Amino acid sequence: MSTEPDTTTHAPGSDRLGRAAGARRSLIAIGGGVGSVAFIWWAIGFMKDEDAPANLMARIYELFGAGGTADAVRASGLSPLTNKLLIAIVALVVGIGGVWILFIAANSLVDRIAFKWQERLRPWVFVGPALLLLGFFLVFPALNTIYTSFTEDIVAVPEEIPPELLDEENILETIAPDIKRVEFGSYVMNRGGFEVARVTVTSSKSADSSALLVLNGSTIRTYGLQNYTFAVTDDDMTLAMRNNVLWLIFGTSGSVILGLLIATFVDKIKREALAKTLIFMPLAISMVGAAVIWRFVYAWRPPGRPQIGLLNAIKTGTIGGDPIAWTQTPPLNTFALIIIMVWLMTGFAMVILSAALKGVPTEIVEAARIDGANEFQLFFRVIVPSIKGSIITVTTTVFIAILKVFDIVFVMTGGSFDTEVVANRMFTEMFKFRNFGRASSLAVVLLIVTIPIMVLNIRNLRRQGIGV
Repeated sequence: MSTEPDTTTHAPGSDRLGRAAGARRSLIAIGGGVGSVAFIWWAIGFMKDEDAPANLMARIYELFGAGGTADAVRASGLSPLTNKLLIAIVALVVGIGGVWILFIAANSLVDRIAFKWQERLRPWVFVGPALLLLGFFLVFPALNTIYTSFTEDIVAVPEEIPPELLDEENILETIAPDIKRVEFGSYVMNRGGFEVARVTVTSSKSADSSALLVLNGSTIRTYGLQNYTFAVTDDDMTLAMRNNVLWLIFGTSGSVILGLLIATFVDKIKREALAKTLIFMPLAISMVGAAVIWRFVYAWRPPGRPQIGLLNAIKTGTIGGDPIAWTQTPPLNTFALIIIMVWLMTGFAMVILSAALKGVPTEIVEAARIDGANEFQLFFRVIVPSIKGSIITVTTTVFIAILKVFDIVFVMTGGSFDTEVVANRMFTEMFKFRNFGRASSLAVVLLIVTIPIMVLNIRNLRRQGIGV
């Protein structure tokens, strides 16, 4: 065997060719990434523009030489169904093709760098786009909502400082008396073009409250807690908060308890799968669909007229007496709406808790029976503690779903007849009254209530050995 050293050398031309090929691949990867981003940006604009589908179809017709048809499409537009289909096609092509091209381009660029950096950057190729989307569609809107809750609808201020006041030293003190319902208090900061002043905002519906006027250049912003004061003191909001508490207590407990009982009772029967399917089936229905179904169940007609509602038909046909306006009689109507949510969420609780019950070791159950425990003691002292983690998970999940309940109330009563809840009130303030600050404050209230429940759920999952 030869022990001579390898003296093979690479020709300078091959090294240059290799570097040139690598540079071309890098340029192709950069171009693919830039092109995919531009394509995605164009698609977002396409989906926002109402005339974009018609213009796209017109260009396609022109490409095939049908100029007359293209002009007709631009003049009359497309049908609503065709518009939606084109937007869906563009969304699918961009959502799948554009993201794949972006990933391949980013992965190719990572391959071009030093190996020690590849292992650090490659995971971000996978999770980076998802984090950006979460930040853009979740984190940024949440922060903007919090900011809006402190700044919108506090007090009406001029959009710009009058030009004659721009050279004065105390602009806010001069302009405050001209702002309706505002009395100047004192300066917090006054440094040329940046002024911060305390003011008192008067209101005929509530006690006077304080706010901050902030002058930055030629713009004024107001900051205050008036929207949160409304959220906790307004009579309608007090009713909504009370109803939300009723929903959380009876809706959550009803769903979890019924789900646990049903999971226990059907655990050993022959047709277990069929029984669980029937109980779980309502969860496949949307809340709007469920509300429409239960509108027929709760339907009411004046006495003497045929009752098309299931409950009133049974009541008047068997018990007798006048029909009951289930959705118009407080506080009965609130509990009638809660029953709909229980009907929906019981199947979810049953499926999760049934799986937990099957995971209870049979040795523990048999040992308890040998020790003389009856079925009641076995259930509450052995089985329930064994599935405590699953019960907490189901309870917190149902709690959060019920906390933001909107669809059922909106479809059934629209918040009338004392059935208002926080989410429905938020919708009303936002889209009916255009009070963006009040609507934002209600969204923040729901977020604040949700946070400790999420923390409890995460701690519970970690206790079960599930990393979160």
